[in-house]
Formats: sequence, C-alpha cells, structure tokens
Amino acid sequence: MKHSTFLLMAGIFMLSAAPAFSQLLPAVTVIPANYKYLKTVGGKEVAIPVQRLQRTAAAYDIKESEYYEEDYDTYFISFYLPEGQILAAYDSTGKLIRTAEKYKNVKLPSVVTKSVTTRFPNWAITKDTYLVTYFEGTEQSTKKYKLLLENGSKRIRIETNEQGEIL
Repeated sequence: MKHSTFLLMAGIFMLSAAPAFSQLLPAVTVIPANYKYLKTVGGKEVAIPVQRLQRTAAAYDIKESEYYEEDYDTYFISFYLPEGQILAAYDSTGKLIRTAEKYKNVKLPSVVTKSVTTRFPNWAITKDTYLVTYFEGTEQSTKKYKLLLENGSKRIRIETNEQGEIL
C-alpha cells in the first residue's frame, strides 16, 4: 500500500511540474508525387500485378536513387515483375513524365472478356498482352489488349481497347 501511494504521489508531482500548455500543429496533407499518373492509368478492374508495379513506379524517388546527378534532365528506370515491366522516364525533380508498360497473361477486365466472347463465341482466349503508354501533360494513357484466340487448330490474333472495342 505504501508503495502504490508513493507512486501515486510521484505521478501527481511530475504532472504538476510539467508545463501546462499544448502546441497546436498545422494540418499535414500527404499527396503522392505522381498521383496524376496513377489516376490516368488506373481503372476499376486493373489486375493486381499491374497495380503493384504502377504504384512502385509512382512512388519511386529519383532523388534518393544512386543514379541521381543534378546534371541530367531525364532518368530512365525499369521496373520488373514476372507478369510485366515498366520503362519509366522521370524529370530531374522526380516527376514521372512517361511510361511504356507491357504485361503478359494478366486478368482481363470483364468488359473485354464479355466483348470477345460475344464476338467470337466458340473461341478461347489463350494468351493476352496488356500494353499501356502514358505521357504526362496529356492526362491520357493508351491501353490496349493483344489477344490470341484459339478454336481447335485455328488461331487468330485480335486487339481491343479497355472498353472491349475490337480494333
């Protein structure tokens, strides 16, 4: 009992000796450096490996890289996963200015799958390649699917955009 009373008294003394003011800190807003890129290339049904690699490219800090030197205006960095790769160009401030992306055999959006199976009912999609290009400033990206379809011994190659329109 004496021990707990002593601790209680010591705590009260410490609190009364502490300064009685609080400091209000300003609000901090965290904005990703390359949010426009993610907003432009993202979509409702983008495959998980694609999202993972795109987020890695968007979060890359060129100024913290071993390759960074103030003498250069543009840096080209490659990112790889077994499912795909990105070649990204950054300016000297670390802003992502363009990408060329290629992914193989990733999950297709349902609108693409539905469009292909409607147009080619007896054909199976056996391989797919997803290509993305991004250019900063245009606020647009080009997204295209190259598909290999098979029906028995027959094979055809088609291309669609992200809305499933056959090109």
